[in-house]
Amino acid sequence: MEEDVQVFSVSDNAARKISALLKDEQEADIKYMRVAVEGGGCSGFQYIFKFDSIKNSDDLIFEKNDVSVIVDEISLELIKGGTLDYIEELIGSYFQIVNPNASSACGCGTSFSI
Repeated sequence: MEEDVQVFSVSDNAARKISALLKDEQEADIKYMRVAVEGGGCSGFQYIFKFDSIKNSDDLIFEKNDVSVIVDEISLELIKGGTLDYIEELIGSYFQIVNPNASSACGCGTSFSI
């Protein structure tokens, strides 16, 4: 499936950071940043961010500035309409999902409820 900005998007900040991190990776076959949602965290669901070299049959690819982010179909249902962003603040830097489906989130932003 081709990228659909209406379904999920990647910010310029996130794309820049993913690109820089991929350049630092020791494994040459790492191609993707994977975004997933799993049960858990203090709010019911938690975001998972990791690098992956494998695209599964149920993964959708979202591209920005030559960076590919993959999201599985089940996770996408929970973050549909959202944006992957990268935040840099004095207290730290982190990836964040701006998720219009979340009814609440924990203080650190790594988990949410619907």
